[in-house]
Amino acid sequence: MTLVDRVMLGDRLALARLLTLVENDTKDGREALSLLYPRTGQAHLIGVTGAPGTGKSSLVNRLALHYRAEKARVAIAAVDPSSPYTGGAVLGDRVRMKDLAGDEGVFIRSMASRGALGGLSQATAAIVQIFDAAGYDIVFVETVGAGQGEVDIARLAHTTLVVEAPGLGDDIQAIKAGILEIADILVVNKADRPGAENTEKALRSVLELAHTPVTADRHHGRTMNVAAPAGSSGGTWLTPIQRTVALDGQGIPELAAKISEHRAYLMSSGHWRDREQSRISSQVEGILQQALMAQFHAALPKRRYNEIMQRVFDKHLSPSEAVDLLVSAAAVSDASVPPSVTSEGRASRGRRPQ
Repeated sequence: MTLVDRVMLGDRLALARLLTLVENDTKDGREALSLLYPRTGQAHLIGVTGAPGTGKSSLVNRLALHYRAEKARVAIAAVDPSSPYTGGAVLGDRVRMKDLAGDEGVFIRSMASRGALGGLSQATAAIVQIFDAAGYDIVFVETVGAGQGEVDIARLAHTTLVVEAPGLGDDIQAIKAGILEIADILVVNKADRPGAENTEKALRSVLELAHTPVTADRHHGRTMNVAAPAGSSGGTWLTPIQRTVALDGQGIPELAAKISEHRAYLMSSGHWRDREQSRISSQVEGILQQALMAQFHAALPKRRYNEIMQRVFDKHLSPSEAVDLLVSAAAVSDASVPPSVTSEGRASRGRRPQ
């Protein structure tokens, strides 16, 4: 029996092994993904993002308990930041999810970001697909503590929760934070703390200023879907704000109800399909970039690459000129640069010769 067969039969150990193979981008992992891909497309992918300290892990824990009470199978991909110095990661999110320990209907996978920007690991999309194919109804993706620009989760999730908390900054921070633009639902967690009302008021003022309808949009040059904030024209999703206290479960049933409403909206409006296509397109683009880089380095001898880079270090080439040379060098079979290219120096433009 193959590893994929065991995963489809609910073998948790096989699932864990497959996730490791995929996260390490092995040949066996890629083959398993190809076999499982036709079985994907059923799970509701819920992204949870926000600044550090807002209580994302505790919120996911409570939501998972709520869905388990409804007999739904829940998977959680929790991404922790990797150290830029050692490369290691604490992977400590599950410490706040100890209530889920021993539940056969819950699978938690802690992942390191491995230096990837945007709050997610490069392998997150593949991990989510495996959970989907394995029959999990709800898949949570918790990002690293994201700032104002890390919005990759909007390209992956059907429903994106942006979590805020009182006492983490002034109201202007909330207004200028671009991360709010991706929110399908805004969550004010730790709402029992002083200042929760002011935080909600600041967030609501942001929504009232926005008028962008739900559509396939471009952010940082890549396609994503952004939900329409309050104040948008009719027929669009009006981003709600929900107060919660994750530690004792306050507001969790109401938040789950809003998540269900958003799913129903996506289904009835056709935006579920749009988000699926946007997510798949983004994943293909990411894989394509990796493949093209691997092909480039395979075609260009390391010695030639180092020579060109040294000319950049010595200020004889600009980075853009270096790219032109590198592409030309990789394009020819003998990895040599044509004379017309090598002779193109800065001396002809009044700069010092190469």
